[in-house]
Amino acid sequence: MTRLVVVGVAAFATAVVFTPVFMAVAKRTGVVDRPGPLKPQSTSVPYLGGVAVFLAALVGAALGHPSVIAPLAAAVVLGVLDDRLELPAPLRLMGQAVIGVGIALVVPTRVGGLGGGVLVAVIAVVLMNGVNFLDGLDGLAGGVVAVGCAAFAVLLHGGARDVSVALGAALVGFLLYNRPPARVYLGDGGAYLLGAAMAVLLASAWMPGARAALSVASLGIVAVPVAEVTFAVVRRLRARQSITSGDRRHPYDLVVARGWPRGAAALAYVGAEAVFAAAAVGASKAHTLAGPVACVVSIAVVVVAVAATCGALSPGPRARA
Repeated sequence: MTRLVVVGVAAFATAVVFTPVFMAVAKRTGVVDRPGPLKPQSTSVPYLGGVAVFLAALVGAALGHPSVIAPLAAAVVLGVLDDRLELPAPLRLMGQAVIGVGIALVVPTRVGGLGGGVLVAVIAVVLMNGVNFLDGLDGLAGGVVAVGCAAFAVLLHGGARDVSVALGAALVGFLLYNRPPARVYLGDGGAYLLGAAMAVLLASAWMPGARAALSVASLGIVAVPVAEVTFAVVRRLRARQSITSGDRRHPYDLVVARGWPRGAAALAYVGAEAVFAAAAVGASKAHTLAGPVACVVSIAVVVVAVAATCGALSPGPRARA
């Protein structure tokens, strides 16, 4: 426990110290998010907050699971390049797939074989994009993933627990600057980092020797980012537009359009993640698979019902090219 406290405090302090440094670097190099049709802010906001989170999370990764540093670093690099150069969607997806393969190589799962590796890689791509989709309101993505890290810290042991504690603490430090009104954003570098890290933690819950109930229950922790990707794909296919095109019809966008304050919408997401994560932790203690399976199915039903109610599956009044 003392080790985890030290890891958490060190990661938190690192994020608090380095986030302003990378805010300044982003402003000086022009890596900023400027107002636009799909941007809710009225002024330019610096990116590169994710780089500070990465440096802080290294505290846990270096001590507990050094082999995951390479794919996590690659996720940050890919995202920063995307922030700076606006990479074509196929190139982004290719890079994400390579990162997913890297995660599969360093975190073996109970599925095993080529099929297990492909599954981990696909999940990594989904989670990287899912967190990126969540990063549309101040404090939303960071808050959701911080809660998820707390749940994984309860479920996991050894080096994976060090990673989850460090990343969660780093995000708490980052959120001091990212809470509404945000002074810095994660950027794609940070979003891809968080998605890749969640893939690492989820794969760790499926490592050989892990209890089956724990493995299945862990799926509930990543329900929010997975749902965000699923709804976006369904919505854009129904609108007959590219699944890589942007829109402002995520559930949080729709409730904000109905009059919710942006901070309240972000807190609703974080609260939902907390409920799902608590349910997953509770279900992981079951002696049979019935409880965890029922938990995951119930979470899926709730998420789909909420999305359908707010219209997140609808292509909208007019499809965009």
